[in-house]
Amino acid sequence: MNGDTRTKPVLLIADPDDSVVDDVATALEREGVAVTGAPDGAQGLLQAGALQPDVVLVSATLPVIDAVEFVRAVRGARAVPVLLGVGEGHAEQAVRALAAGAAACVARPYRVPELLPFIQAASPESRKVLAVGGVELDVQAYQVRVAGRAVHLPLREFELLQYLMRNADRTVTREQIMRHVWHAAANTSTNTIAVHVKRLRARLGDEDDQLIQTVRGVGYRLVTPGIAGSHA
Repeated sequence: MNGDTRTKPVLLIADPDDSVVDDVATALEREGVAVTGAPDGAQGLLQAGALQPDVVLVSATLPVIDAVEFVRAVRGARAVPVLLGVGEGHAEQAVRALAAGAAACVARPYRVPELLPFIQAASPESRKVLAVGGVELDVQAYQVRVAGRAVHLPLREFELLQYLMRNADRTVTREQIMRHVWHAAANTSTNTIAVHVKRLRARLGDEDDQLIQTVRGVGYRLVTPGIAGSHA
């Protein structure tokens, strides 16, 4: 698989529990992430070489080749983020895996909101400079320019703009925004989103709401200039 032709980020999960892998795969595939599982360390290393995943998630209970050796082997071959899935009693493996090159430890059973930021940050797509009309957003440099003018955005507004730009000319629901920008925060109200959209419009100079349109009762749509679309 070539990173230049991918349409979605790829996550490899090396975990002996098929049901755990299936649950994560089902949830993440709804978020546009391709997931492949491997039941042990040996198969995991073969998959890591063949798939060239954007992120690797490995269970602390990995058989055949243990998690620490697995992390060391993967990191020795490629500069790919490796996450260690840990539960109660895995403190020693966590320390050793981090020393071997693991990027972070995450709770197992896995929680999608905890995994998504790592996947999004490592995705090839995240390294691109996004451009819609006169707005340019550089994810790596954390910079936004409007018609060549630098615009400072607070982190949450930056993430909101990034999500809208990645979905330019498509309506995204408030629920999708909650998941992707607030990482599924259950207490995020639609009013909070509306306030951030209002501030973002002001910073971008979108005084007539033509760039970021409200789709009444549904969500928002960032519109490429010249693309027709109704706005309510």
